[in-house]
Amino acid sequence: MDRFDYQAAIRSALSRVHEEGRYRVFADLKRHRGNFPCATWTRPDGQERDVIVWCSNDYLGQGQNPVVIEAMHAAIDAVGSGSGGTRNISGTTHYHVELEREIADLHGKTAALLFTSGYVANEGALATLAKVLPGLIIFSDTLNHASMIAGIRNGGGERHVFRHNDLDHLEQLLAAAPAGAPKLIAFESVYSMDGDISDIAGTIALAKKYGALTYLDEVHAVGMYGPRGAGVAERDGCMADIDIIEGTLGKAFGVMGGYIAADVELVDAVRSYASGFIFTTSIPPALAAGAAASIRWLKTNDQVRVRHQERAETLKRRFRDIGLPVLPSVSHIVPVMVGHAGHCKMISDILLEDYGVYVQPINYPTVPRGTERLRFTPTPFHTDAMMDHVVQAMDKMFVHCNIARVGGVAA
Repeated sequence: MDRFDYQAAIRSALSRVHEEGRYRVFADLKRHRGNFPCATWTRPDGQERDVIVWCSNDYLGQGQNPVVIEAMHAAIDAVGSGSGGTRNISGTTHYHVELEREIADLHGKTAALLFTSGYVANEGALATLAKVLPGLIIFSDTLNHASMIAGIRNGGGERHVFRHNDLDHLEQLLAAAPAGAPKLIAFESVYSMDGDISDIAGTIALAKKYGALTYLDEVHAVGMYGPRGAGVAERDGCMADIDIIEGTLGKAFGVMGGYIAADVELVDAVRSYASGFIFTTSIPPALAAGAAASIRWLKTNDQVRVRHQERAETLKRRFRDIGLPVLPSVSHIVPVMVGHAGHCKMISDILLEDYGVYVQPINYPTVPRGTERLRFTPTPFHTDAMMDHVVQAMDKMFVHCNIARVGGVAA
């Protein structure tokens, strides 16, 4: 009897990834406590070398903040390690309750709900909203994160995708929908691969005009924008008009987890229906304690946000000064276009091996084919000397790989 060759199919799938130059190799890193962004990289042969991390989503270095670390140690000393269960079955500790209060206060909402990750928060909340609001039509930005797309699809309802940050197209779709149908606009504030920022106020205006709810993903903005770090909506003075804000604790807050913040009844509905929340063990109390401490600290320490923005603008300017094709980012993201998966990985590998610069290649499916890039995320702790080094290294790499610079001229 003929049998399907499972191993051959698996090998073929992996071979395609290798042939396209987008096979992902994870860098084995050990960060140095108190010396962020320095780390030790362990090569595949077991040898080690010191590197500077240029692509961490720990945007503000909060994973190294003594206030955060001390809160986590105190929680472990007080209650131990794991939470012991799902939120419904012994997994709601006082640390989880306090964290949700801090999140709700941060965003000026009456309630918040904690998830194990930002991905799970998006998937769970958006899928649930489609189920508890019969006939819901969701309007989604074409560059929304994979977790948002998964949640919208899993909800099983009607959905429409509008062109990225194109409010005219969004309005056309809203106007064509039945006037009395429930509607939700799902979009992000900072789009992390290009570094652009959505028109939140304009989107809110359309939502009010057509009777839609707004769902804003602020994962790449919480902690970093606004006077208390609540995100771009806070910075722009329109946070109160957003119905549901989704965020993460694993980026600027330096810990782990995701959440939504909204009014009490909406949060309660998601709490009661979202499978990804109901059937998942809650995050350890130490993580909840660390995240709460991080949020509290960032609410009153705006100077780290100011420094962060200066560092990002400085790196963008310095890259542009040597003609590197930096995408027109208006955020803290510094994307340098390469446009070829193989070249992107080659540059990343040489930077790590020869220069001690760790910046991960961003290839398909994270970005469309032909738009492969290196995505730098400078932090408040990247010094001028570190920038001198990375600028010189990138200059040499674009010569080495003969990649076109600004103006289309190869080096």
